[in-house]
Amino acid sequence: MNITTVGLDSAKNVFHMVGMDAQGKEQVKKRLSRGQVLKSFANLPCCLIGMEACASAHYFARELIKLGHEVRLIPPQ
Repeated sequence: MNITTVGLDSAKNVFHMVGMDAQGKEQVKKRLSRGQVLKSFANLPCCLIGMEACASAHYFARELIKLGHEVRLIPPQ
């Protein structure tokens, strides 16, 4: 699995993750619980993660950066 970019949609208890390769082809699509998010990203190679800026996004962004990923928070507009 050669994932270079991940979109992460967050909610209260459920997160949806879509991983794409360099050509933009979908490689993985998962529904994750809050507790599974960091475990799943710990098993991925370092990649770019885009997520909407919301209440918990800043916490998860800091934790994902600690794992070596590059995180970009997108305004919710």
